[in-house]
Amino acid sequence: MSKLNLSLSVGNYDRTQALFDGRVSIEGCNVRAVPLEPEEAFHRAFRYEEFDVTEISMSSHMMTTARGDNKYIGIPAFLSRVFRHSGIYIRTDRGIKSPEDLRGKTIGVPEYQITANVWIRGILEDEYGVKPTEIHWRRGGIEEPGRGERAPISLDPAIDLQQIPDDKTLSDMLESGEIDAYIGARAPSCFLRGAPNVGRLFDNYLEVEKDYFRRTRIFPIMHMVGIRKSLVEENPWLPVSVYKAFLEAKRLAVKELNEICHLAVTLPWMVHHHNEAKALMGDDYWPYGLEANRHVIETFARYHHSQGLSVRLVKPEELFAPSSLDLSKI
Repeated sequence: MSKLNLSLSVGNYDRTQALFDGRVSIEGCNVRAVPLEPEEAFHRAFRYEEFDVTEISMSSHMMTTARGDNKYIGIPAFLSRVFRHSGIYIRTDRGIKSPEDLRGKTIGVPEYQITANVWIRGILEDEYGVKPTEIHWRRGGIEEPGRGERAPISLDPAIDLQQIPDDKTLSDMLESGEIDAYIGARAPSCFLRGAPNVGRLFDNYLEVEKDYFRRTRIFPIMHMVGIRKSLVEENPWLPVSVYKAFLEAKRLAVKELNEICHLAVTLPWMVHHHNEAKALMGDDYWPYGLEANRHVIETFARYHHSQGLSVRLVKPEELFAPSSLDLSKI
């Protein structure tokens, strides 16, 4: 029986590396793997459905699932997770000392609907009482002009969201003081090069994020894995085979993090950091699967719906191929 030819595009992370270097294969498949930056993978997936298996944005997948026009079905392999208190960048000369001081300010976003910003807005409202309607939102490219939403959105008229001019970028506007703050997954270049009067809202973001996890047990999910629905309809065995491969690739990555004889990552105390994360978050601090992440996904779904990005409240099970939620046990 011939194998299924499969195109794959995900970020080249430690937890996916084994799929690129051949240590892990997807059973029954010949895989052509292309490493891409997440923004490019999302654009090509949601606009053109270029890849059979691809890294997808949690926000875009939830939005299209709620509308019933999603072209991909997910498996619960969460390739990107990031605490997002570090993703709020401010003008330090605008009197912004706390999250509450963001009320009435003008804040730049690369896209309103990106997953990182859904989490940040949700945290601002849940933890500090700052509502999206209390902020003036300005959308555009971080470093390149002309960026818009990758998928159409329809927001409550009470949300002040405006596109910035096509000849401007958010990083330049933050540096020049045309906006008061910026939120997003990537640090703006003006911050990275130490521009005057640009800093983080939370200088001590590491301690803030650790405290957030202790209280909520939430390690925010950013990206997951999607498989073209048309392919799954033709090959119902595929979701489990793909999921098993991602599980094994993650297992190998975590095993290497604990190897002190020869460090897998270019950090001198990597094993120490690995053990610190386990002490705070548990042995499986980056869990795959639905049940271990149900409370995280339910929180995100609540944020997503309340922010007007999903037309209805999505149940976590709707995001995934059912077979990937019920693996066999021996």
